[in-house]
Amino acid sequence: MIAPVNALETGHLNKAFGKLVVADDISLALPQGARHALIGPNGAGKTTLINLMTGVLPPDSGQVRLDGKEITGLESDVRVKRGLVRTFQINTLFPKLTPLESVLMAVLEREGISGQWIAPLAARRDAIDEAFGLLTQLGLGDDATRPTHDLAYGQQRLLEIALALATKPKVLLLDEPAAGVPKSESAALFEAIAALPTDISVLFIEHDMNLVFTFASRITVLVQGRILTEGSPDEIAHDPQVREVYLGGADHG
Repeated sequence: MIAPVNALETGHLNKAFGKLVVADDISLALPQGARHALIGPNGAGKTTLINLMTGVLPPDSGQVRLDGKEITGLESDVRVKRGLVRTFQINTLFPKLTPLESVLMAVLEREGISGQWIAPLAARRDAIDEAFGLLTQLGLGDDATRPTHDLAYGQQRLLEIALALATKPKVLLLDEPAAGVPKSESAALFEAIAALPTDISVLFIEHDMNLVFTFASRITVLVQGRILTEGSPDEIAHDPQVREVYLGGADHG
């Protein structure tokens, strides 16, 4: 029986800046449809790992594979076109555009016709419908025509995810999607993430352990650039080593 191909894999990734090792022999597998959390103390190398996966940083050694195919040497934009997409800790939205305009631009960019996006709207009906559908899926349908700067911060983070979804990703990497989001909005944000189609695999970095244990099906713990352990939320919550180096100082009650 042939084993299923993982959506994303890293094999023995290593990266150092001089004597500072930021990724030490990292091998991680993200199955199809995963909801996988990456946790660890500040400076553990979590964002560095995402940068290595997405081509922002080249590894010193090791491989990155998407759908079983090696992508280690590919540029970031090529990885996006192949289905590996990320969001960032700090949003990079266009504050004066509406969510509908922003997502429409992303859809047209994917279709290779972004330079023609000012054409008559009637000629872009399919793209507009797709953009509005993505916003509705993430609970932003009623705010689709408001200026982005008028949206609550949690809604802006959802808009970032809508922009990422417009590229039709196979794997979505979320770098602290709830960073700066009030606790009253963060649960709704993660509920939207959890409700994404199962053909999209999700790896997310998050410091709020309540969110991690609620929404992740599997958790990898990174410490000083190395994988300390990996397991189910229950296994991680009761791992004495994890509690000592990380959970003991976090709010996870």
